[in-house]
Amino acid sequence: MRRRVVITGMGMVNPLGHDLESVWTALQEGRSGVAHTTLFDASAFPTKISAEVKNWDATAASLDPRAGTLLARHACFAANAAQQAVELSGIIDTDLDPTRFGVYLGSGEGEQDFESFSKTILASSSANSFDLVKYTQKALEQGDPIREISQEPNLIASHLAGMFDAQGPNSNCLTACAASSQAMGEATEMIRRGDADVMLSGGAHSMIHPFGVSGFCLLTALSTRNDEPTKASRPFDRDRDGFVLGEGAGMVILEELEHARKRGAPIHGEILGYGSTADAYRITDIHPEGRGAAGCMRMAMKDAGLSPADIDYVNAHGTSTSVNDKVETIACKQAFGEEARKIPVSSTKSMMGHLIAAAGTSEAIVCLMSFRDNVLPPTINQETRDPDCDLDYVPNQARESRCDIALNNSFGFGGQNITLALGRFVA
Repeated sequence: MRRRVVITGMGMVNPLGHDLESVWTALQEGRSGVAHTTLFDASAFPTKISAEVKNWDATAASLDPRAGTLLARHACFAANAAQQAVELSGIIDTDLDPTRFGVYLGSGEGEQDFESFSKTILASSSANSFDLVKYTQKALEQGDPIREISQEPNLIASHLAGMFDAQGPNSNCLTACAASSQAMGEATEMIRRGDADVMLSGGAHSMIHPFGVSGFCLLTALSTRNDEPTKASRPFDRDRDGFVLGEGAGMVILEELEHARKRGAPIHGEILGYGSTADAYRITDIHPEGRGAAGCMRMAMKDAGLSPADIDYVNAHGTSTSVNDKVETIACKQAFGEEARKIPVSSTKSMMGHLIAAAGTSEAIVCLMSFRDNVLPPTINQETRDPDCDLDYVPNQARESRCDIALNNSFGFGGQNITLALGRFVA
């Protein structure tokens, strides 16, 4: 019999709040975290809006003041979300074997030192040439070694291991928007097969900087509804025009069931199934028939021993791009068959924006909160029906509904697809 994996701790930092309860309240109220970008001057970009973490102070977020000055923005989000999850779980106050406690994250690259880079380029360039030797000299003079190393995606996993003396397996995957969901799935497999008893898992990301926004603008993936920021993210609506870039972190403590029971841990839900597929199609386009998305939903249900009739809710990838929302709808119909129109599907990206690598775990936590309160969060900005998107998207208002089993979808650029099947814990 394979080992069961439960969730005993959760933590979040994102555009709707700096802790679990404030984020969940905002989601139930249908509030948007989108506004005009303030982290840099975005006035020259076609997209001037984003979903920033607001009023953030690392030193006020129970972090070591030294860590707050050394870590990049997204790493501070991660540290605080992880601290929330660890405290809720109570795992540190036990006789935990540190070699059986690991970290598996799906965190993105760090904050780019755009200002220093730009100054170095200017100092090394003339009208007709670029001097590499001068660039090297200036880079060594002006560069910040801590900011340079903070760009490495594995840094956060290493830092969190040190924070909590997690001496077990330590990994980070970066599969774009699917990253933190994949991290949770792989961490679950580690516990199932006995490589660890406890795993800290999740993700963190912030791409709200000139390099990040430039790339997404070139892909024409971002909404340009600059005059109505709170209405810009509108998944499954006919007038959607792109996603809204967000930032933040979501972290969970995954634990082997008997280990959790033995110490009397709070159990917030269970990882029932994990599905992972690749579109094997195009780097920037999902397969038009949704074969990878449908495949990973089927895989997660099979792994969990579930049928479509068992599913109470789907937290959709739901980016608010024209192609994703249409294809995800097609994929749901393929995966669920006749049950597709009966299953509520909502996108919380309509409120918190797209947290990229941090999105999956943040949205998995939303599913767990739905189990606790039997409330399904809405898809806001559902104003004009799209004939290609004809499922029940829980439009505009949260819905009271019994929720015992949910699927959480995360589909990444490049065609990576992850579905987690989550359930209310049943002894």
